[in-house]
Amino acid sequence: MQALLDVILPVFLVIGFGYCAVWRGWFPDTGVDGLMKFTQNYAIPCLLFRAISTLDLSAQFDPELLISFYAGATVGFTAGTLGARYIFRRNWSDSVAIGFVCLFSNAVLLGLPITERAYGTDALSANYAIVAVHAPFCYMLGVAAMEIARADNRNPAILLGKILRSMFRNALVIGIALGLAVNLSGLPLPGVLVDAVDLMVVAALPAALFGLGGVLHRYKPEGDSKTITMVCVISLILHPAITLSLSTLFQLDRDALRSAVLTAAMAPGVNTYIFANLYGSARRVAAASVLVGTAASIVTVWLWLLLLP
Repeated sequence: MQALLDVILPVFLVIGFGYCAVWRGWFPDTGVDGLMKFTQNYAIPCLLFRAISTLDLSAQFDPELLISFYAGATVGFTAGTLGARYIFRRNWSDSVAIGFVCLFSNAVLLGLPITERAYGTDALSANYAIVAVHAPFCYMLGVAAMEIARADNRNPAILLGKILRSMFRNALVIGIALGLAVNLSGLPLPGVLVDAVDLMVVAALPAALFGLGGVLHRYKPEGDSKTITMVCVISLILHPAITLSLSTLFQLDRDALRSAVLTAAMAPGVNTYIFANLYGSARRVAAASVLVGTAASIVTVWLWLLLLP
C-alpha cells in the first residue's frame, strides 16, 4: 500500500489534475493540443537528448535487457493483431492498429516518472536504453505491418521509403539520434546550451503528465469492451510477465530488471491513438484503450511493484 501512495498516486494525481482542469473548463481543450505539442515535440526530445548524450552506452545497451523488453512487446503486438483478426473478426488494418496499441507502452510519460519515484534517478539508465530504441522499433514494426496490410502490390522500395520517413519525422527519434551523435562523437557542448536544455528537461514530465490528463478527457470508452479488455490484459499483464521471465532467465541485475518490467507494465501511450488516427483504423478502440489502460494501471503497476525485488 505504501508503494501505491508514495510512487504511483502522485503521478496519477497530476494526470487527474489535468483531466479535471479540462473537464471543469479551467484549462481550455485547445490549450491541451499546444501543451502536448510542446512536450512531445520539444521538451521530451530535449530530455531524451540530454539523457542519451551522457549515457554510458557500453554499460547500458545490454542486448539481454533489450531482448527481455522487446520480445515481450513483439509477442504483445502479435497477440493483439491476431486476436483482433481471428477472435473479433476485424479487418487487417484495424487488427494491426489494435496490435500497435498492445505494442506501444507509455515508456516516457508514465515509465520514467514511476520508475524514478520508485527507485530514484540513478535507476533510470536502463529506462533510457529501452526508450532510445522504443520509438524506432515500434514505429518500424507498426508502420511496416500496416503498410503491408494495405500494400495492394505496392513496390517494396516505396514501402521502405514510407516506413523510414514516418520514423525519422518523429521528434522523439530526432532527439534520441542527436543524443547518440553527441555521445559517440564526444563533442563537448557549451555550458549555456546545456543549461538551456536542462530548463526544458525540468518542464518535460510534469507538463506532459498534466497534458496527458487533458487528452484522456476526450476519450470515451464506448463499445468494443471485449477488444479493449484484451488490449489491457496484453499490455498490463502479458508484456511485463514475459519481460520478467526473460529478465530472470538472463539474470539481469536488479536495476535493469526493475526498469524493464516496470516499463513493460505501462499502459498504452497516446501515440497509439495517433497511429490509429493516421490510418483511420480502430480509432475508438485505441482511444478507449489508452483511457481504460491508464486507469487500470494504477492497480496493476502497484501489483508489479510488489512482485519486483
